[in-house]
Amino acid sequence: MSMTPEQAAWFRDTFTRLVDNVDQALLGKREVVGLVLSAMLAEGHVLLEDAPGTGKTSLAKALAASVQGTSTRIQFTPDLLPSDVTGVTIYDQQNHRFEFHRGPVFASIVLADEINRASPKTQSALLEVMEESRVTVDGTPHEVGRPFLVIATQNPIEQSGTYKLPEAQLDRFMLKISIGYPTLAVTERILVGAVDRNPSAGLSAVITTKAVADMADLAASVHIDPAVARYTAQIVEATRASDATRLGVSVRGAISMIRVAKVYAASQGRHFVIPDDIKTLAVPVWAHRLVLDPEAEFAGTTAEAVVQRALATVEAPLARAAS
Repeated sequence: MSMTPEQAAWFRDTFTRLVDNVDQALLGKREVVGLVLSAMLAEGHVLLEDAPGTGKTSLAKALAASVQGTSTRIQFTPDLLPSDVTGVTIYDQQNHRFEFHRGPVFASIVLADEINRASPKTQSALLEVMEESRVTVDGTPHEVGRPFLVIATQNPIEQSGTYKLPEAQLDRFMLKISIGYPTLAVTERILVGAVDRNPSAGLSAVITTKAVADMADLAASVHIDPAVARYTAQIVEATRASDATRLGVSVRGAISMIRVAKVYAASQGRHFVIPDDIKTLAVPVWAHRLVLDPEAEFAGTTAEAVVQRALATVEAPLARAAS
């Protein structure tokens, strides 16, 4: 059953209230907050590539507080083990049985800080839980629950001692965005309230985690016209056919676009997706999935430019597809 206009209006109002609430802790970054919230409601994950001290931890804590959820922070280091992320099974000598001790990945919002500093083996510990929302330890699956959002960060400046994320893992992030530094006016507001070291602590919950799951289910019912789906597929094909890429957008990337576009449409009060939604989300959803040709990259071509070129190449539909 498709979303109704009345449900779309309720979704927009609730979404706006959530953004307003998080904005109290992360001042002046409403667009970023909206994208991260969209990823959570589309049941995807976010990769933040940004310099230290831009508010990544505040974002995770404020978002968790707004939905009555829990948040954890994992500092990825070269000596971090997979069991430090997922948890470990320990033998209880008193009860003569094995017990599973949950790792920090069991939370509503998981901040994986500087994920590229851990070894590939530890990075891969997140693959199953990001894809299936569960962890398997010693053959036993453990569900992490809903909502579940991984916000992974990496520092684009300091690359010494880091491990580049493989393409297969990058493809599992629904969005790649940057918070960026605040404006001068916002910086002044932050400095005035600098005594408060934990601005998210005073936030009250807007909705419950159960309501977040309901919103995610509701967003999935947003209508996607075949013409818009075809338009999306054509853009994906254009990234694959580009001379500047060795690897274009994957099928997972195309599916991620549809999922997050439905949430974005509902956040605007619409019960249907329009081509402009695809255009707005194209770079954060697709750019990080491209593998550029080395010669094109050396010549200065960027993944963002390839996506923009694909958008310019494919004509947006002006009418619904014929039934």
